[in-house]
Amino acid sequence: MSDLLDFVLRHPRLFVLTGAGISTDSGIPGYRDERGQWQRSPPTTLQAFVGSHAARQRYWARSMLGWPIAANATPNVSHHVVAALGARERVSALVTQNVDGLHQRAGSPDVVELHGSLRGVVCLSCGTWYERAGVQQWLWDQNAALRDVIASPLADGDVELETPLFAEFRVPTCERCEGMLKPDVVFFGESVPLDRVDRARDGLDRADAMLVIGSSLTVRSGYRFALWAHEAGKPIAALNLGVTRADPLLSLKVEAPIGLALATLAAQLHIDIPAR
Repeated sequence: MSDLLDFVLRHPRLFVLTGAGISTDSGIPGYRDERGQWQRSPPTTLQAFVGSHAARQRYWARSMLGWPIAANATPNVSHHVVAALGARERVSALVTQNVDGLHQRAGSPDVVELHGSLRGVVCLSCGTWYERAGVQQWLWDQNAALRDVIASPLADGDVELETPLFAEFRVPTCERCEGMLKPDVVFFGESVPLDRVDRARDGLDRADAMLVIGSSLTVRSGYRFALWAHEAGKPIAALNLGVTRADPLLSLKVEAPIGLALATLAAQLHIDIPAR
């Protein structure tokens, strides 16, 4: 763990990019195993969601059961350590691929959420934005038959669920225009909004190094920041169990449990972490 401490001390303005691995200690499963292989059923793509009512039924049924798990999750030691580093002005930008909001709950301000947030739902026709909690209540009221189904939690407020009840599932629509509602997150096959990319890129430009926490960087939305950092001559460290797409670019690779590694770093830096 001393190598990670040395990296942080030598680079006082870190561009921090986090992925699903930072939230697993909060009870939210990750996507991939230590070889970087996908661990769950294929994700719903934007094209499928928009083009198929059955796909929307499947998505919303799983989301209805999975969202409370993410909504009720609490930040773990890793989120608190990142927040503390930010409070000490050691973070030029905090960028996350996660949609769980745990960085904000740990006290990190100005988080760039590359893939959006589970907090909201948006109408694809008129752009009206809704709080997910209200949409969740509608889903519970309209689909009572699924309330007591037990399912295994997955990342992004999803669950592993196969049931014939999908065919009867009622999906939400916009109260204003009856348009199609979609969680305010970036689906597979959907581009990250350019304003988010620009905000994150600005933070990378102001950084003197990049620290990746809990991401395999398999998808380009995160991997491109490693490419840009490498092109700019900025050192890159990764704290991740298993391979990352950026392994050839790394100056430092720490393969250790994320919570343990960051708790050790906090102790070395004399950072007090709130008890959970």
